[in-house]
Amino acid sequence: MPEYPTTFMGWVLFLLERYSAQFLNGTITTLEIAIAGTVLGCVLGFIVGVIQSAVVDSHASPVTRAVNRVLKVIAGIYVEVFRGTPMMVQAMVVYYGAAQYFDFNMNSLLAGILVLSINTGAYMAESVRGAITGIDQGQLEGAYAIGFTHVQAMTRVVIPQAFRNLIPQIGNMFVSSIKDTSVLNVISVSELFFVARGVTGSFYRFFETYVIISVIYLVLTFITSRLLGLLERKLDGAKDYELVADPEVA
Repeated sequence: MPEYPTTFMGWVLFLLERYSAQFLNGTITTLEIAIAGTVLGCVLGFIVGVIQSAVVDSHASPVTRAVNRVLKVIAGIYVEVFRGTPMMVQAMVVYYGAAQYFDFNMNSLLAGILVLSINTGAYMAESVRGAITGIDQGQLEGAYAIGFTHVQAMTRVVIPQAFRNLIPQIGNMFVSSIKDTSVLNVISVSELFFVARGVTGSFYRFFETYVIISVIYLVLTFITSRLLGLLERKLDGAKDYELVADPEVA
């Protein structure tokens, strides 16, 4: 009969050696879902945020005003629903609802990415709306004064500044997405937490197994936070610059 470890560290090393491939695959899947979900969610959030913050001129046609109003209502409902319900429940509704009512057996990984994207987009939409409305309105008026349309003013003046201000928020959403992937185990997505559940079924070493994946999650979020901090400092530019005045102007 094989001998098994008798200490905490012994079990940790034993499980790591025996299930290292499974832990690695679960980590890779977690990162894939987090990256795809954050990117797609940010795109969706920007679209919804722009719709929510859009201002239609009072002289616009009735059709334009009506379309804008309908889009805002749809965007508002979307944000309220997906911010007001748990992502675990959303995953169950999307995955099993698609199979039961539309006869569409969705791949669990794609379903997980879809749910995370929609959930991230709902939270990003509010941040985008706040970032856009926080831009000085004088910049919009200046853009209109030089002949920009509303779309041109948004894409060339407002959104680039809003995106820069949202980089910390996007980073926080990505860190949250790494951790939120764990709830997708309810639809059998083979991410890190799902792998851990399988490992615990072999030797019933719950504590050691979940300590291992806790460390993995911590390493992922720690590295991500530090990389995002470096990106922010890079975008801020050098702090030791000097203002050089033109002698003729002086």
